[in-house]
Amino acid sequence: MRHKRIGRKLGVTTKHRKAMFRNMVTDLFRYDKIKTTDTRAKELRRIAEKLITLAKDGSLHKRRQAAAYIRDNEVLKKLFEVIAPKFKDRPGGYTRIIKLGFRKGDNSPISIIELVEEEFKPAKKKKAKAAPKKQETTAKAKSGKKESAEELGLIEEKAAEAPETPAAEAAAPEETASAPETPAEEAAAPEAAGEPAAEPAPEAEAAPEEAPKAETEDKKE
Repeated sequence: MRHKRIGRKLGVTTKHRKAMFRNMVTDLFRYDKIKTTDTRAKELRRIAEKLITLAKDGSLHKRRQAAAYIRDNEVLKKLFEVIAPKFKDRPGGYTRIIKLGFRKGDNSPISIIELVEEEFKPAKKKKAKAAPKKQETTAKAKSGKKESAEELGLIEEKAAEAPETPAAEAAAPEETASAPETPAEEAAAPEAAGEPAAEPAPEAEAAPEEAPKAETEDKKE
């Protein structure tokens, strides 16, 4: 099992593989691009990006570490003075692999590995919104409550009920003022009752007078 075994063997010995990648990295930094197979390009990218990261530091110790891998002094100077400053603001991804198709003969996939030339533009950070003040939040909450109450029609009902209370209070004194008028009405009631009682009295008296007249007429007959 290949636990923690990083890298591809590529069908060659270890010495052959190390020498091959040294030459390929040197040519990549000299010409800025090379054409090779996909698998070799993927392995070469790991090595090239590590060396560029060392060159971005720029210290003497990092230069000696890079010189242990790159044996050409001109390419080493170009790496530290030209290539590394170009990628100073870029956090990674210094190379690009472009697939070209398949090679005639053995039909192996071919690709180009090259250094990225575009300038790195960092993404703009979104400004955090300032926290609203407590007064503003309370005012907004009140306005929201009013709007919801208006939608339900509660505010109109309260407004209609509020003016009714003074009217009821104003009507109360009128009722108290009209209280003394009740004896006058009661006094008028007996008078109205006495007038019809006085009229039937003569009729009652007339009835007995007619009765004796009827008796006298019978006697004469």
